[in-house]
Amino acid sequence: MSIDPTTPRPRILVTGVGGPSGQSIMKSLRTLDPPVDVLAADLDPYAAGLYLVPADRRFLLPRGDDPAFCDHLLELARRERADVVVPTVDSELLPVSERRADFAAAGAAVVVASPETLRTCLDKWALHQACVDHVRVPASVILDEHLDLDSVVFPVIVKPRTGSGSRGIHLIEDRAALAAIEPDGTNLVQEHLPGEEFSLDVIARADGRVIGVVPRERLKVDSGIAITGRTIRDEALESYGKRVAELIGLTTVANVQAKRAADGTWALLEVNARFPGTMPLTVAAGIDMPALAVREALGETLPDGPLAFAEVGMVRYMEELFLPFSDIETVQRTGAA
Repeated sequence: MSIDPTTPRPRILVTGVGGPSGQSIMKSLRTLDPPVDVLAADLDPYAAGLYLVPADRRFLLPRGDDPAFCDHLLELARRERADVVVPTVDSELLPVSERRADFAAAGAAVVVASPETLRTCLDKWALHQACVDHVRVPASVILDEHLDLDSVVFPVIVKPRTGSGSRGIHLIEDRAALAAIEPDGTNLVQEHLPGEEFSLDVIARADGRVIGVVPRERLKVDSGIAITGRTIRDEALESYGKRVAELIGLTTVANVQAKRAADGTWALLEVNARFPGTMPLTVAAGIDMPALAVREALGETLPDGPLAFAEVGMVRYMEELFLPFSDIETVQRTGAA
């Protein structure tokens, strides 16, 4: 790593540390050599990730969809002399990306996709349109007043155009069930993909070159997060993830979700243009994407790739952190940025 160990430690501010994505990034950054100082922020004073760092590095922020969120985060980054800011919550990504120049003026690089990439990924119909002529995607239409219900071949999947974590996704078996859903244009009707599902963790450099793709099989899922899984080397999946990343103009880390269609091909479910919650499995397989992304933000040149990884399995378990409750009370009282 090219960071001079004689200089003060770089300060990395991670948001959303109550969730698995933020916590996985914190775990990764603890292993950097030379070391960095991690600052943790969340909207919830009970967020576990806050208590993985010393008391003077714990901060509260507004919700990501609060109009004042970016101003608070920017002021926090400036006041705490953050060198890098890593937002991890979906609602934070676009506001932070749109103000990249403001963060740079405050001395902080942001590890986040471009506004154009985020807008494409946050709207599943925009993602479909960007990819449909280039890679296999499920047949999709917008559920609005123009949809001819008699033309639909059941079963189908109905999912919101925006959102994550499998929320609002339904398997619809017949015309009556589909007709009961408000045709207001906020949902998609998609071809049902009956096969196995994979998550493809992808890292691209700031110049857009994809340097690593790690397919993960989601063997057991709870609330949209894999709690049992494995990495697998598969050239077709790796090529698929690379191509999707190129199509959306990825310049950081994203999670491409693909599922096998009835004809045996892989088709695109969605892209989460952020660090996924199951990133520790990819790190354990040999590609530490959070560390690589932060190193690039700090000025290091990343390799051309493709980066190698191993096939490993994972099961997740709960772990407790015990501390004086006064630590939590202090955050409640003084932690707001």
